[in-house]
Amino acid sequence: MTFFDIFSKTRQQEQAKELEKPKIQVDHREKNSLVIAELVSHGIDVEFSQLPVADFLVKGTAIERKTVSDFLSSMINQRLANQLQELQQYPSRLLLVEGIDEQELYSEHSSSINPNAIRGFLLSILLKHNVPILFTKDYKDTASFISVLARKQETESGIRAVKKSFNKKEQLQYILEGFPGIGPKTAKKLLKRFGNLKNIFNSSQEELKKEIGKKADVFKLVDENY
Repeated sequence: MTFFDIFSKTRQQEQAKELEKPKIQVDHREKNSLVIAELVSHGIDVEFSQLPVADFLVKGTAIERKTVSDFLSSMINQRLANQLQELQQYPSRLLLVEGIDEQELYSEHSSSINPNAIRGFLLSILLKHNVPILFTKDYKDTASFISVLARKQETESGIRAVKKSFNKKEQLQYILEGFPGIGPKTAKKLLKRFGNLKNIFNSSQEELKKEIGKKADVFKLVDENY
């Protein structure tokens, strides 16, 4: 084997290794975050873009990242509640609270925010918004978790969750739930009132608004061209 053969083989191995690097999408506002440098050191291919929802997209999982101070301030001004609502677009989603080794999330002796208010909000995130919460020690720990997630998932998830088999009623409900703002309760209400999808889509805005209020506006999409 010649020197050039060895060089060529080494280069091919390097290129193959480069292709194997997990790629994640990161919101451009995270560019100055210390997490980014850590991710690169973990061998992650970071692609910046303007994400409308979340800070990180890791193969279908939307991750909203907050430092402890960010978490507390966005809880008070209700910005986080809106972000959690936006995360509902992804079946796989995660709220990551960073820095619990560096700052207490709440303290019984704190006079700024009542600890029970924070506990109540955490419960709301889990039970009302159905968003899992991950607490990390610091930015290095955050990067390690994201790195593990990027390598653990083998396939990308779709924008909506998929169930292996539906009966007829579930199929009809599933189609309606694909419209923004239409949840299980609203979908069932419409199907019980109008009987089938054709009747729903052919109904006037006035008829729909009588049943579900402003949510009816979303069905204007039915008449829109692609």
